[in-house]
Amino acid sequence: MNLNFLTETFGRFIHAHGMGHHFRRFSILDTVFGASADKELPSALSDHLQQASAAAPDVLLRTLESRHDGLTDIESGIRQQQYGLNVIDQQKALPWWQHFWSCYRNPFNLLLTVLAIVSYVTDDMKATIVISAMVALSTVLRYVQEARSNHAAEKLKAMVSNTATVMRHDLAEEAAADARKYFDVQLHPHGARRVEIPMKLLVPGDVVALSAGDMIPADVRILTARDLFVSQSAMTGESLPVEKFPEDQGPPSANPLELDNLCFMGTSVVSGTATAVVLATGARTYFGTLAERVTATDRGPTAFQAGVNKVSWVLIRFMMVMTPAVFLINGLTKGDWLEAFLFSLSIAVGLTPEMLPVIVTSTLAKGAVVLSRQKVIVKRLDAIQNFGAMDVLCTDKTGTLTQDKIFLARHTDAFGKESEKVLQYACLNSYYQTGLKNLLDVAVLENMNNRALDAVTGRYQKIDEIPFDFNRRRMSVIVEEKDDGHLLICKGAVEEILAVCSEVAVIDGTEKLMPDLLTQLKTVTGQLNGEGLRVVAVAAKHLPPDKVTYSVSDESDMVLMGYIAFLDPPKESTAPAILALKENGIEVKILTGDNALVTAKICREVGLPVTGMKLGAEIETMDDAELAQVAQQTTVFAKLSPIHKERIVRVLHQQGHVVGFMGDGINDAAALRAADIGISVDTAVDIAKEAADIILLEKSLMILQEGVIEGRKTFANMLKYIKMTASSNFGNVFSVLIASAFLPFLPMLPVQLLVQNLFYDISQIAIPFDHVDQEFLQKPQHWDPSDLGRFMVFFGPVSSLFDVLTFALLWFVFAANTTEVQAFFQSGWFVEGLLSQTLIVHLIRTRKIPFIESRAAWPMLLTTASVMLAGILLPLSPLGSYFKFVSLPLAYFPWLAAMLLAYMVLTQLMKNWYARRFTWQ
Repeated sequence: MNLNFLTETFGRFIHAHGMGHHFRRFSILDTVFGASADKELPSALSDHLQQASAAAPDVLLRTLESRHDGLTDIESGIRQQQYGLNVIDQQKALPWWQHFWSCYRNPFNLLLTVLAIVSYVTDDMKATIVISAMVALSTVLRYVQEARSNHAAEKLKAMVSNTATVMRHDLAEEAAADARKYFDVQLHPHGARRVEIPMKLLVPGDVVALSAGDMIPADVRILTARDLFVSQSAMTGESLPVEKFPEDQGPPSANPLELDNLCFMGTSVVSGTATAVVLATGARTYFGTLAERVTATDRGPTAFQAGVNKVSWVLIRFMMVMTPAVFLINGLTKGDWLEAFLFSLSIAVGLTPEMLPVIVTSTLAKGAVVLSRQKVIVKRLDAIQNFGAMDVLCTDKTGTLTQDKIFLARHTDAFGKESEKVLQYACLNSYYQTGLKNLLDVAVLENMNNRALDAVTGRYQKIDEIPFDFNRRRMSVIVEEKDDGHLLICKGAVEEILAVCSEVAVIDGTEKLMPDLLTQLKTVTGQLNGEGLRVVAVAAKHLPPDKVTYSVSDESDMVLMGYIAFLDPPKESTAPAILALKENGIEVKILTGDNALVTAKICREVGLPVTGMKLGAEIETMDDAELAQVAQQTTVFAKLSPIHKERIVRVLHQQGHVVGFMGDGINDAAALRAADIGISVDTAVDIAKEAADIILLEKSLMILQEGVIEGRKTFANMLKYIKMTASSNFGNVFSVLIASAFLPFLPMLPVQLLVQNLFYDISQIAIPFDHVDQEFLQKPQHWDPSDLGRFMVFFGPVSSLFDVLTFALLWFVFAANTTEVQAFFQSGWFVEGLLSQTLIVHLIRTRKIPFIESRAAWPMLLTTASVMLAGILLPLSPLGSYFKFVSLPLAYFPWLAAMLLAYMVLTQLMKNWYARRFTWQ
């Protein structure tokens, strides 16, 4: 068993089943299947699975106190209380105190705590109190915001929960109890019903119905199966689906994953149908047992997280260099090494971006809540950044460009003439098939009224079926009319049906399918496709009544009966949505399994320019390098298999694009996983929803476009804080170095510098709620941490220039140039430094002229105005003397106003030059 795949897939599975915000991905390979024997799968679980595999179905059901038609509602409820929810234990919410600890435990808070302890040891109680207040502010804000976002996330996840189809026994409870009391048998009365319930409500003994696209909801034993193929790649690494049977077909195996009649939570059905009985749920499953036995390790960082980490380390390294420099310069120039040490600690605090975790969490959480109001559910918060960065959207045609309301437009013979017989055959096929559920079958059945449908189906009895799969692209049912032999009816894609036909139905019988006739038939289907109709071929074959089960090999030497053609009109909203996506820098590519002619016509109708078209057969002959070149230049890819879709997404990603893929079928799962941002819909099959990062509650490109805009707003607001913090911190330390080298006293006392940092932190709390300029939303935004250092170097010295001018003003104009009047100097620089720092919030938040061309949101205006007012009043208040401030004369404030105005003008000029030279992110 190749267990390398377990690590990644366990994380995907956790996301799909609604794990809490604090869950960390497990490294199953490293921590479970190590060298030591005690790390192996528990023998009790292995024995349990082996026994369930070996037992006869009736015996197993009796052991589980179940029956072929499942449990009753009351039995299920009783077992629910006994076994609990079908979820992995680790997804339970953390206790409040563990959550609070996790909010505190980040590198910045730990660093500040160390600095607070040092301040306490050196008897600097004021610094200790202020630093502690900063830590408390950061921790409490993050705790409150995460608690709110977790609560909102649970509501959102409940909107897209996966379901399972269970059999419900309808025998009255009293009769069932009496039967079990007096008879050692299980009764199977008629009237069992199928019910869709959330997967988390499954219990051992439930009998579930499985079909293509379903997730295996628990560990199950197969009871019945028809061509059932299950993808176990997540568990075993096998690239091809594995066929499953009611009985184990292979030699005895100690590895439960190799048993042919067992399926496991986390795998998925590729094709076929089955019924199965639930053996274990939640933590008792194979997956759940692994989860209980592993030690949690930090999840590998995403590209977004890596970018945030890189920024953090840039600031931390900067602090580690500048803090000792400040300490040495002040110690050497002033001779008071203890005071120099305390001052350098304050500088270290000032360089610590302690609000970064709060801003990131708050902004992502707010973005997720806003998106939910726009019918976009975010399963993974980090995906919001990729949502905004997406520059290529790959999507299917059906339901995205079109209305997803398919109706049957034509039913013709092989030569294009209307045929009731073809419609009747199509109805029989759609009525009796139980495999892959799709809108085509619904459209066929809705075309006939109930009386006509009953008249057709009432004459026939189903014998067997050959389920659909994406390789054959067809499916068959076998029916019997009284004792008049068997009739195999097959419908599917035209090419695939023609491949198994040797004759074609004509008015007076059949005719051999010769090349010239084949050309004529393709002309007919081409004309239908040219009208925008999706064509499905129908074929039939009479067989003797001596077989009970049929297989794919029976689909041969068939007679082509004709075609059923469907119309799926384009949505009215598609054309403006495509235009809006284009205007916002997103290129739309169509990846579909449908016919090229139909797809091209729909694209023309919705205004999507088709610059190139490739078919799946052509992609088969290309290597990845060729495909990458073609994918860049091609708009429409038609007649694709699931592997083709995945390859196209992957090569586009390798070309540097941020690729979104939108799909809702089982054939889309691989591409959803390969995309930077997987997008599905609430009505999608389970495996598609499991693979997606974002779920749309409405399948619409317009909804998607609105979500992209919100993703860009979220990213923009996070970037604002990082740029503000980086440039402001660099400028402050640069100013401190200059002042320390030339002043006979400290430019600001340690506690004063800490209070200034605390005020500045408060002024940034409202950043997640700020407006974003329209220009920033018109193109994809990519995370570029390398730009941060350049931004610091250009904008930091601008603030330092005005700090130096303030030093000169205080030294020469107001004569604050001796140690006796140092409090005046320190008070003056405190006010100027705080006001310039707070103004930078408005200056950096936009490329435009602040307050005039771009105004911040009212929460941000309120917090920054309050902080600036508090900074001016603090030296004038009774509290000011506690921090050794003195009142500033009125004559100082006109100078201050002039300097702040000049600072804003110079910063605006620098912004314009920087944007032209390097672009503005």
